[in-house]
Amino acid sequence: MPRCCPCATSSSPALFLLPTVPASSTSKTTSSSRVALAPCDGAFSCVSGRLRWGTRPRGRYAIVAASGKDGSGTAEEEKEKDEPGFNPFGFVTDNPSSRSAIQLPAVPAEDGNVGQMLYRIEDKGREYGSYVRSREFRWFVRETGSPDARRGTIVFLHGAPTQSFSYRVVMAQMADAGYHCFAPDWIGFGFSEMPQPGYGFDFKEEEFHKAFDDLLGTLNITEPFFLAVQGFLVGSYGLTWALNNSSKVLKLAILNSPLTVSSPVPGLFQQLKWPLVGEFTCQNAVLAERFIEAGSAYVLKLEKADVYRLPYLSSGAPGFALLEAARKVNFQDVLRRISSGFSSNSWEKPILLAWGISDKYLPLSIAEEFKKANPNVVKLEAIEGAGHMPQEDWPEKVVKALIYFL
Repeated sequence: MPRCCPCATSSSPALFLLPTVPASSTSKTTSSSRVALAPCDGAFSCVSGRLRWGTRPRGRYAIVAASGKDGSGTAEEEKEKDEPGFNPFGFVTDNPSSRSAIQLPAVPAEDGNVGQMLYRIEDKGREYGSYVRSREFRWFVRETGSPDARRGTIVFLHGAPTQSFSYRVVMAQMADAGYHCFAPDWIGFGFSEMPQPGYGFDFKEEEFHKAFDDLLGTLNITEPFFLAVQGFLVGSYGLTWALNNSSKVLKLAILNSPLTVSSPVPGLFQQLKWPLVGEFTCQNAVLAERFIEAGSAYVLKLEKADVYRLPYLSSGAPGFALLEAARKVNFQDVLRRISSGFSSNSWEKPILLAWGISDKYLPLSIAEEFKKANPNVVKLEAIEGAGHMPQEDWPEKVVKALIYFL
């Protein structure tokens, strides 16, 4: 008798022949008139005959389709040999915008593999952007408007784990309104340089501040400017930079960001701090788009999801940069400094809170609590229909609030 697999012994029981599984069954079977169950430690069996995948709710059995006595199959079976079998990535279906990127097609070489995805999306997402060398780092910076813009300069800073791509529509419309706009990708994020931790950049708060100061000099932003900030981690570093450089900021616009010690920290950043779990989490190519969608009422369109996915798909470096930054930050310390630094006793410059009220991470109560600490300075503009990234969800409303405020 043939053995089902290396785990079988000479005393293995005979194969039991069962009726063909009905077409309505959830298990995948062949058109053979007989189906055999064979003991097996693995998910597959190597009994003579054609191997197919089967659901094993309990016990160690694999479903196999038995061949004819001469080892040959029917014409229909021969035809099915060329059909795609079990898809090992088929379980990744919880994120609609990622399905076409993760699930493998019938012929992977034609579409869906990493090489093909990169070829399809490698030129996306660079609207208004160019590379700028600032000291030892190469930044990707988006720019709209003219240096001679009559209404001044706005610098937009994104949060983790996203990139400046989220500001593209807001920047274009603010340039039309007469502003000169910049939106860099932080070092280690988006399309900017990804330095290896320990070699000139350790992804600490003070290093991000210094790199940003250097970039402002390179961009020739020497006069006080309008600052707009959104998001977690590096977004918070944009706020702590403002606290340390209040003389350089004319007005401050804050889109959904953690502002008080009661601000919850999303599970992503907690997972990144865990040994081993963080290493696996940071290499998830759809990490950024899932984070955005989880904080919003909307699902990203595929062409947008492609851009947020691209840095994490093309290299492991952005994931490890995020990992390092998340492990170096002390969220509670940063939030205490932000909360106290922008209170009525410490900050006098005008602040706009343009807040997406459908944010799943940071409820409107966070903005309201922040406003109470400095009611004469802080103006709260609730943006209906927008989530954690209002500049992505509803840029037109963000532009309207910014123009009115600035």
